[in-house]
Amino acid sequence: MTLDSVPGSSGYLEAFPERRMAYFSNSYVLGLTVIAGIGGLLFGYDSGVISGALLYIKDEFEVVKQSSLLQETIVSMALVGAIIGAALGGWINDAYGRKKATLIADVVFTAGAIVMAAAPNPYILIFGRLLVGLGMGVASVTAPVYIAEAAPSEVRGGLVSTNVLMITGGQFLSYLVNLAFTEVPGTWRWMLGVAGVPAVIQFVFMLFMPESPRWLFMKSDKDKAILVLARIYDFDRLEDEIEHLSSALEEERQKKNTIRYLDVFKTKEIRLAFLAGAGLQAFQQFTGINTVMYYGPTIVQMAGFESNQLALLLSLAIAAVNAAGTIVGIYLIDHFGRKKLALTSLSGVVLSLGLLTWAFFAKSSGSSSGLYGWIAVLALALYIAFYSPGMGPVPWTVNSEIYPEQYRGICGGMSATVNWVSNLIVSESFLSVADAVGTGAAFLILACIAVLAIIFVIVFVPETKGLTFLEVEQIWKERARGTSHNTESLLEHGNEP
Repeated sequence: MTLDSVPGSSGYLEAFPERRMAYFSNSYVLGLTVIAGIGGLLFGYDSGVISGALLYIKDEFEVVKQSSLLQETIVSMALVGAIIGAALGGWINDAYGRKKATLIADVVFTAGAIVMAAAPNPYILIFGRLLVGLGMGVASVTAPVYIAEAAPSEVRGGLVSTNVLMITGGQFLSYLVNLAFTEVPGTWRWMLGVAGVPAVIQFVFMLFMPESPRWLFMKSDKDKAILVLARIYDFDRLEDEIEHLSSALEEERQKKNTIRYLDVFKTKEIRLAFLAGAGLQAFQQFTGINTVMYYGPTIVQMAGFESNQLALLLSLAIAAVNAAGTIVGIYLIDHFGRKKLALTSLSGVVLSLGLLTWAFFAKSSGSSSGLYGWIAVLALALYIAFYSPGMGPVPWTVNSEIYPEQYRGICGGMSATVNWVSNLIVSESFLSVADAVGTGAAFLILACIAVLAIIFVIVFVPETKGLTFLEVEQIWKERARGTSHNTESLLEHGNEP
């Protein structure tokens, strides 16, 4: 199939003159990216806002103040919902499309925000957190795939990383909101309730957004798919993209119509791709990022800064470093490469977690010096500065581009589920582990995991910078056959300007 075979397509050449797309020259793609990325903003806002809200929830509910387990449950119940949402998200994406999946996530998230704001006791609050998590889970699967499927390959990494920027931006916004409501009656209710506003905004804008062109092709709605693609690519590039999608569709038709979860593990190249994608998602969490984001103010108080307002202010500075680092990552991921960026990031994470471990061990030895508290805060900021450009965007970017067309939804959902399960384990256990072995030892455990992550990336994760989806598939086929000579040529081809 070519463009000429589609009725009414002859006018596309005049409407879209030949040009090579640059990163910010295509406002249409950028608009899709920003609107889809509001899902990341929701994730970031919720993960950041609970860290501050928890300080005031403990003040209102004595039972929460007296129980580390209940505090962990309030934080982590959103992750339980996200696990369920991510598990369902792959199926929802494949069955109903990326657009409808986003709309569903917005509705559920808004309902959860309302329940949290009105919660009369901690247990209704926990239910609201569960609803919010369901929306977060679906959105976490949908946004990267939607963006990746609309993005030209040479800027795909940067555009998908924009979703991660929205996450870190949401975290920064949440700390600003936390500070704004510290002196307002109902503090934490406002903090949590405001989370519904971005969801409503995204819902409204998403009504006017197109469906993913690749999903439309998969559902044999070629006319609509080409209308979307024609606003993304120049005429010559459009022809190539249509040919590729047509070939992928024909290949899929020759296979089973329904892809099941077990099918992911039956073919070696899919197993290898899923291992790399899911492993990155797991290490993203087990290296401790959401320990910092969920319990940032609490950690600052552990370091010796007792004031709620001061703890929030210092955490706001850390969140600002997180957002700034993500901006750096957006540039580096398509210039430096996914694998190199991840390895550099993890190396810095190991160093900063080592410094954090030392600071807490020194403080727990009985020293009355406030210097160690400031060193701990500096180490947290250093940790974020290394983590945010690399291990923040790389796992989501890699997972959006390493799976074949027919497996992209289900594998994306499964890998996102791994992310949320890992997130749940870390967030539900951090305070308890810190109580049991000490805060310094808890950070030492995270540092050791980061060392394992470096080894994993070296062994299992390929470089996908600048490659088309078809070229990435070829990498896994080569690895499944136990050869790698063609992979290098693919990488060289993909990196050509």
